[in-house]
Amino acid sequence: MTKPVALPPFDVPSSPNFEVPPLACDSHLHMVADDFPLSLTRVEDPAPGTFEKWVERLERHHKQMGLSRRIIVHSILYGADNALTLASIDALGRDVTRGIGLVPDDAPATDLDPLVAGGVVGVRLNYVHGGVLSWSGVQALAPALAKRGMHVQMLVHTHQHMVELADHIRDLPVPVCFDHMGWPDLSLGPGEPGFQALCQLLAEGLAWVKLSAPYRLCDAPYKAAAPFARALLAANPERCLWGSDWPHLMLADAGLPDAGVLLNLLPDWAPDAATRMRILVDNPAQLYGFGA
Repeated sequence: MTKPVALPPFDVPSSPNFEVPPLACDSHLHMVADDFPLSLTRVEDPAPGTFEKWVERLERHHKQMGLSRRIIVHSILYGADNALTLASIDALGRDVTRGIGLVPDDAPATDLDPLVAGGVVGVRLNYVHGGVLSWSGVQALAPALAKRGMHVQMLVHTHQHMVELADHIRDLPVPVCFDHMGWPDLSLGPGEPGFQALCQLLAEGLAWVKLSAPYRLCDAPYKAAAPFARALLAANPERCLWGSDWPHLMLADAGLPDAGVLLNLLPDWAPDAATRMRILVDNPAQLYGFGA
C-alpha cells in the first residue's frame, strides 16, 4: 500500500529576532534519508532526498538560526535500526551532535554499547505514536541505562499519563526527559493535574522537558502554548530545553512550521537572556554531555 509522503521543511528558516548565544543547541530533531531502509510498519514516508542532501539541509537551517549543537532523535519511521542516527552523528560531528536511540523491549543490555560508542546518550519511549519500547521495557532496561550514563526520553500526553507515571518516574535510576512540553491538551489549561505533575517533577529536579513543537498543540502564532511554556519555566528553568522538531514528521492536522519562527517564540516565553542561555546552552550541555 502506498504511504503518504511528508512535506519537506522550509528551505530556509526565518532569522532569529534575538541574540542566540554561542553553542546553542537544537535539542530535538530527526534525520531522514532515502539511503536507509524504512520500517515496514511506518505510517508515512519522509520527503525524498539522499543522506548528503538532508545533512546539507540541516546544516543550512542551523547556520541560519545560529545553532551549533544538535540532538538527533531516532525516528520510528526507521524502526529500531539506529544506523541512520549513528551515521548522522558522524557526519555532523561527534563534538557537536548527540543521539537518542530506539531499542525494543527484548534488547539485551549489550545492545546499548555500540549506541553509546556512536554518540547515543538515551533511548526513547513513545506513548503517542507507539513503537517498540514500552514502559515496562524502560523499567527493565533502566539499570543498564544508568550504568552507561544514559537517560530516557518520553513522548506522552500529560493529561492522559502523567498522574499515574509520576511516582514511577521518581523511582527510576536514570533521568527522564519529556518531549513537546508534555504534549498537553491546551483546552484543559496548565492547572490540569497531569501537567502539574510534570511541573512538580521539574521543580524536584527529577525530570527535564523540551519546549518543542508548539505547532502540534495549537495553530500559529502559537499563543495558546505560551502559558504552558511559562509554567514549565517557572517550575524549573534549569530543566528546560528547546528543540525545533525538524523536519516536522507525521504532522497529522498540524501545519508545517518555520523552525525559525519556533525559535523566535523563546523571547516571549523567557524574556531574560540568562534564562535563554540556560535553555539553549547550559541545560543541554549538562543533559547531553557536551564539553565547554
